[in-house]
Amino acid sequence: MLHLIKLAVGIDDIDHLLDRQRVNKNGYIEHRTRMMPKREAELLDGGSMYWVIRGFIQARRPLVALRQGKDANGKSICIIEMEPKLVLVQPRAQRAFQGWRYLQRDSAPLDIKGNFKSYVDPQMPKEMRLELLRLGLI
Repeated sequence: MLHLIKLAVGIDDIDHLLDRQRVNKNGYIEHRTRMMPKREAELLDGGSMYWVIRGFIQARRPLVALRQGKDANGKSICIIEMEPKLVLVQPRAQRAFQGWRYLQRDSAPLDIKGNFKSYVDPQMPKEMRLELLRLGLI
């Protein structure tokens, strides 16, 4: 089993990620990227897409399929389909990088039990939530 990790560019927090990602006609969350992963069999054997939000790995979605596609200009792209269920993980700092990267199973952060609303007070200001993450307190 192998995972992918991707920066959620322009995303402020978990709620913003949930708001921006939409379910496609197949019932999955779809993400488009330029490069097709070469290790497809390992990724689809229980792998997930881990999302880096504001410098921290914070959530994942289980992978369902990797497909070749075309963008609006006719260029080849990879369409990554993921389960709609978002799984929170123990936040871990992650430096910025371009595109996606492979993430080994042993290097992946552990899941957090419960859901986002039970994990962080929804009334907490986003700035405070981010600072607590930076300090390793949540």
